[in-house]
Amino acid sequence: MAKTGTPTQGLREAIERSGYYPALVAEAVEAAVGGEPVADYLVHQETTFDSNEVRRHVTVLVLTQNRFIVSHTDEQAADSTSPSPYATTSTESVKLSRISSVVLSRVVANPESYTPGTLPREVVLTVGWGAVSRLDMEPASCGDPNCEADHGYTGSSTADDLSLRVSEAGDGPETVRQALSFAKSLSEATAETGTSA
Repeated sequence: MAKTGTPTQGLREAIERSGYYPALVAEAVEAAVGGEPVADYLVHQETTFDSNEVRRHVTVLVLTQNRFIVSHTDEQAADSTSPSPYATTSTESVKLSRISSVVLSRVVANPESYTPGTLPREVVLTVGWGAVSRLDMEPASCGDPNCEADHGYTGSSTADDLSLRVSEAGDGPETVRQALSFAKSLSEATAETGTSA
């Protein structure tokens, strides 16, 4: 999925190369982007196995000057609501100023001999903008093992709007490189937005 020509042209070509309902995915993404120039993008197709079924899913991330656009397309087997297989596509457009965190986790093999610039084995890009949060709670306790008092609850809230895992084994080294590049572009764009506000 190397980028060629203009970013908009490269995005369209990457969607077509994914081979996953390209006309449907491209139309949804282009409608969300509108007339804004594309600064960067990432197209990620994922195949999962669910019992006896193979399910495909594609995520397209697009960065414009002002927005972060997320598009998901899933295919569904025929069921009681539809006699034929179908696909669902959703897009979300987030102002860059709303993005509160961009987290990039890297997994590297043999860290003791790591050389700067070596491609990670996998990366996980997590982006938070406050639309979805996960609350993990558990009973609070004190250090006394014999204490029977109610100490209430303790917990943590985590922004969990988007998490995308890309691996060299499953997606190829070029997709890992593109995920790293997109994460860098998104981080830089949100930093610029924060300083100009």
